[in-house]
Amino acid sequence: MTSADAAGSDTAGLFAAIDAKDAASFAAYLTEDAVFRFGSAPPVHGRETIREAVDGFFATIAGCRHTIRNSFHSAATRVCEGDVTYRRHDGSEVTVPFADIFEYEGDLIAHYKIYIDISPLYPD
Repeated sequence: MTSADAAGSDTAGLFAAIDAKDAASFAAYLTEDAVFRFGSAPPVHGRETIREAVDGFFATIAGCRHTIRNSFHSAATRVCEGDVTYRRHDGSEVTVPFADIFEYEGDLIAHYKIYIDISPLYPD
């Protein structure tokens, strides 16, 4: 079993932390010097800075839930694709597809890339 197998087996826990809007639990899955890229936003460096950025994003939504449609791994990389439903503060919801790429160092994520278009979440 590779490190990605061990760590990747807990992607359910990672997505549960996200869906609970628990930035601290989310950050615990990352290396101290992790790099995080959400959509077309600039990369964020470092576990604590990432936690703060994710916490800031969580403040803009009332909630979210992820549905994983496919997941696969190769060596120390795992890819998950699915749909995420965001609940806005007004109670309305929008669902968009996403793909996440996790690059592991040991049991923690060193590079976390999210490919998503969240523009429907923030209509004009």
